[in-house]
Amino acid sequence: MKILAFESSAVSASVALTEDDKLIAQSFQNCGLTHSRTLLPMAEALLQNCGITLDEIDAFAVAHGPGSFTGVRIGVATVKGLALGTDKPCIGVSTLDAMAHGTRALGNRLCCVMDARAGQVYNALFTVEDGLVHRLCDDRALKLIDLGEEIRETPYFLVGDGAELCYNTLKDTCSDLRLAPSELRYPSGFGVAAAALPLLLAGTACSPQQLDAFYLRRPQAERERMQRLSGNA
Repeated sequence: MKILAFESSAVSASVALTEDDKLIAQSFQNCGLTHSRTLLPMAEALLQNCGITLDEIDAFAVAHGPGSFTGVRIGVATVKGLALGTDKPCIGVSTLDAMAHGTRALGNRLCCVMDARAGQVYNALFTVEDGLVHRLCDDRALKLIDLGEEIRETPYFLVGDGAELCYNTLKDTCSDLRLAPSELRYPSGFGVAAAALPLLLAGTACSPQQLDAFYLRRPQAERERMQRLSGNA
């Protein structure tokens, strides 16, 4: 079963092609260009180099959040368009879940973190047993200081674009934190595909019309607007 998976919810962008649990090809960029410029060209080049057409893809997968509002929208819109054009199912997976699946080879406990600004991170905690990823909590947005209190006594690998921020902030109070290797730290298309595969096999894929972004917080512009409205009330 072939999955074409997209990751654009964080600072990096990645596309991966998998067949069942095997990685066929992956493209990754962390060059600062906007995802609207990189994502589709990466996918087109990857498929062309593999000699695979869109008609041969069984499903499309995307990290549908949490993460950058613009990046999430780009990824979701890309998958919606491809799925509509090919009449194929699609799957949205948590960015944090995809991070854990992409780094499951580290084993042990994984603390997946994305910088949510204003002293907060998007976070979820996972454990890996016999190569299988298990959630320890739901995705959440919380203050770094609160995350530090929760993981103070437990060893964790830090994964994600907020890993270094988390490590530098909490290393003095959480003595057993370790940064994932830099080549594994950022979310990847393979992680998205790995998280999507069991959902696809379980029959929980959706139509492109049903696929939607998953935000833990309202966009900043909307939060500021609500603050202004509440101040004028």
